[in-house]
Amino acid sequence: MSGILIRGGRIIDPANNRDEVGDLLMVEGRIADQSAITHQLSAVEEIDATGLIVSPGLIDIHVHLREPGFGWKETIESGARAAVAGGFTTVVCMPNTSPVADSPSTIAWIKDRAAEVACVNVLPTGAISKNLAGEELAPIGSLAQAGVVAITDDGHCIQNNELMRRAVEYARMVGVPVLDHCQDYNLVGTGLVHEGYWSTLLGLPGWPSAGEEAIVARNVLLAELCEHQIHCQHLSAAGSVRLLREARTRGVRVSGEVCPHHIALTDESVQNFDTNYKMNPPLRTGRDIEALREGIADGTIEILASDHAPHAGFEKEVEFDRAPFGIVGLETELGIFLDRLVHKHRTIDLPRLIQMLTWNPARLLGLNAGTLSLGAAADVTLIDPDLDWMVDVSRFESASRNTPFDGWKLKGRAVRTIVRGKTVWQL
Repeated sequence: MSGILIRGGRIIDPANNRDEVGDLLMVEGRIADQSAITHQLSAVEEIDATGLIVSPGLIDIHVHLREPGFGWKETIESGARAAVAGGFTTVVCMPNTSPVADSPSTIAWIKDRAAEVACVNVLPTGAISKNLAGEELAPIGSLAQAGVVAITDDGHCIQNNELMRRAVEYARMVGVPVLDHCQDYNLVGTGLVHEGYWSTLLGLPGWPSAGEEAIVARNVLLAELCEHQIHCQHLSAAGSVRLLREARTRGVRVSGEVCPHHIALTDESVQNFDTNYKMNPPLRTGRDIEALREGIADGTIEILASDHAPHAGFEKEVEFDRAPFGIVGLETELGIFLDRLVHKHRTIDLPRLIQMLTWNPARLLGLNAGTLSLGAAADVTLIDPDLDWMVDVSRFESASRNTPFDGWKLKGRAVRTIVRGKTVWQL
């Protein structure tokens, strides 16, 4: 029996409050006690991690892998390669596929396909409503039995509050959290960009912050009423942070996540009508970014995610109002968070960043991941926090190239990704 020993790295394992320079042993795809080196192993391969962070494999709970149905944008295989190139060993895929992941058979297909072609752990979510139409609940119990880790209508938002209440109650019964894309259709209307100075100047329909905040407030009320976890996806507005902070202070089971583009870009970016800056929710103001950073700093927001949303070039190369919302994010996510939250603004420190990308998402979804505990799966990410690099879309592993970050200079990135004890990507 052989093992792999990662030597001399700074091991940051928030699940066990561990932050120290040391060695980490992996045997047969599991984290092992180093006493096994002398007692059980016939050979040991060594990886020099001097100057690197040794982290539990990163987890992204908000990823669109597009299969089944939209393979020209991304496939489970190409999305998995993008994930490991970004340092992620576990990704949670959204259900807005074709067919929609609203039945056990579709969930089974996704799991089987991932087992066949993916180099990472791919965990499916199920839809809240049938066909994401917001009119009739999907078979939540059957979806839970099929192995979904959460339910969500991401890309859509249930407007019927009574239907949403029943969904949360069913989710509580079967033990899965509810993830919600917060968008009040009536308030948002035909909005394309943040409602404010730039929407007025450019003559583009505005998308008010209240269109997000109204649903965040609704979710706070339902989480309190149903005593169950609701997680608000891709928060972008200052008011959302304020609502979340007040609710969590009272012990309400509600949480939120932030994506890289919402802390790195403002609505000013849309002034050239570049569709790679068209997001849902839209890029907002500097004041909103400051509020998001404050929410991250004080623990109101506990999770970071990408909302990796691939689109083919021909889909984005159209008029601004006709282009789909969203950008790819898996390969730039860690670099932007390190660059903006740790290095430039010192919003949080490295251990806290690792926690928001490992242990916190694992706890939210009840995953046996995000830890370097003995016996845990040997999913490990090696990170060089001081590596200067430039984003180059021509080298992306993703099948799509829709990003506003091409050419950006960032500091810090993953340099090796290990899944179940096997190196699946290396810089």
